[in-house]
Amino acid sequence: MHGISFSVIAPAAYLREFVAQTPATVHHVAAQRVLLDPAYRAFFLEEERRGATIILDNGVFDLGQSLKPCELLRAARAVNAAEIILPDVIGDASATMRASDLAAAQILDLSEKFRLCAVVQAATDEDWHRCYDHFITRDYVGAIAFPASRGKEPSRALSKNRLTATEHLEAHGMVDPGRIYRLLGLGRTGHLELFEQRRHEWISSVDAAAPVLLGAMGIRMLPDGPYEKIRTPRVETVQHIEPGRFSLIKDNIKAVRYATGCPIEIRTPT
Repeated sequence: MHGISFSVIAPAAYLREFVAQTPATVHHVAAQRVLLDPAYRAFFLEEERRGATIILDNGVFDLGQSLKPCELLRAARAVNAAEIILPDVIGDASATMRASDLAAAQILDLSEKFRLCAVVQAATDEDWHRCYDHFITRDYVGAIAFPASRGKEPSRALSKNRLTATEHLEAHGMVDPGRIYRLLGLGRTGHLELFEQRRHEWISSVDAAAPVLLGAMGIRMLPDGPYEKIRTPRVETVQHIEPGRFSLIKDNIKAVRYATGCPIEIRTPT
C-alpha cells in the first residue's frame, strides 16, 4: 500500500511543536488564519520555502461558510499556495456546485497561478453522483476532495461514508488520473479509515486536528484502535496546551502517520 501525506492541524501557538515537517511535504492551511495572524502566515511561508506544497482551505469547517473568492486569492498569494480549496456548502450538492463554479470563474479572471480543488458535498447518493460528475467534467478542477464521514451511526451511503465513496470510484473506473484527490479531516472511525484508504494509490493527502486536540485532552489514539469519536473543541479556540501533554500529542500524530504510511516526522524547533 502507498502512503498518504498527512498534514497536522494545530492551534497557531503550537505550529512549531507539532506541524513543522521534515521533510516538508504538504500543509493544509486555514485561509482565515493566514489573513488574520502574521505569525501563522510567516510559519507557512517558511514551510513553503522548505519545499512544502501549501493547500489553502476555504474556512467553511471552522467558520460555517467559505471565505469570498477575493479573500481566498489574497490568502493564497500571502503564503505562496499551490492550491485553493474552492467554496463548498456542507451537505448541499447544488449550493456547492454553484459556489465553486462562481468562485473559480472569479479567481481565474484574476489569476491562473493556483490549482483549484472542488469538494464533493451531498446529502443523498444521487446528489453525490451529481456533484462528483459535475466537477469531474469541469476543466477548472485540478483536484477533488472528500469531506470526512461524521455521522454517529455506520452507513454504506456514498454521501455518508467516505470509504464507501472511494471504493465506489475505484470499482467503477471513475478515478481521473489527471487529477489530484484529497481527504479532508477524520470522521467517525478516525485514523482507522486511513488503513483502508491507503489501498487507493490515487489519494494524495489528508489533514486532521484530532491527534492534537485529543492529546491536549489527555486521550491517546491507539495505533491499531479501537477509536472512539468524541466531541473536541475547535482548533482556533484552544489557547493553551499543558506541556505535559506534548509527548502524548506527538504519539497521536505518529499513530495517524502509521495509519497513512506517511514517513515524515515533526521537525524539532531550533
